[in-house]
Amino acid sequence: TRTPLQLWFYAIFLFTTTRNGVAAKELERQLGVTYKTAWRMADQIRKHMAEVDGDEPLGGPFKTVEIDEAYVGGVAEGMGTGYKGNKTPVLGMVERGGRVMTKVVPNRKRVTLEKHIFENVKPHSEIHTDEYTGYSDIGYFKGFWHKTVNHSDGEYVSGNVTTNTIESFWAQLKRSINGTHIHVSRKHLWKYAKEAEFRFNRRDCPATMFSDLISDFGQDSSK
Repeated sequence: TRTPLQLWFYAIFLFTTTRNGVAAKELERQLGVTYKTAWRMADQIRKHMAEVDGDEPLGGPFKTVEIDEAYVGGVAEGMGTGYKGNKTPVLGMVERGGRVMTKVVPNRKRVTLEKHIFENVKPHSEIHTDEYTGYSDIGYFKGFWHKTVNHSDGEYVSGNVTTNTIESFWAQLKRSINGTHIHVSRKHLWKYAKEAEFRFNRRDCPATMFSDLISDFGQDSSK
């Protein structure tokens, strides 16, 4: 890159000190670069956030994982198991008191959701979901202990069973996209979701975000 390292560091600083992300237009204004350069810098920083954050499996014995899906980006129109208008379905999984992981999915079909759950949630986890039928069979696999809350009946907490943690993550992601970026295409959505993951996973130690990104510069992420 011909962009000075100082500008890269300042761009990363802005990403790690703003609650709802930074638009390329704001980077253009703050850094004094072209919009094309600002967009590319923002894109590379989001990819770097995804690499640093990683995708370690969630849960395990005696641990709880909340799972939910949401439609993100665009304008809501229509219904169905794939797109909701031009919104994109995203699957979210969060370990209670721990990390969150997102996966942009083509639809909300059972086979699609189960594939990602089985790949990213450790066996013998306790899983909490809402009443959506796409989750109805997961209790029969990998020793999962599946419990639900019935949102359609106005039930959001039943004892210790809830999906409130993943719901709070959706609220944060949607604030970022709707308030900062307005619209995000399906092609690039995974990077914005990973940026939100990076922030959420450091919610108890936000001061480490900048150093986590800087310390990993130039390292081979495959090692």
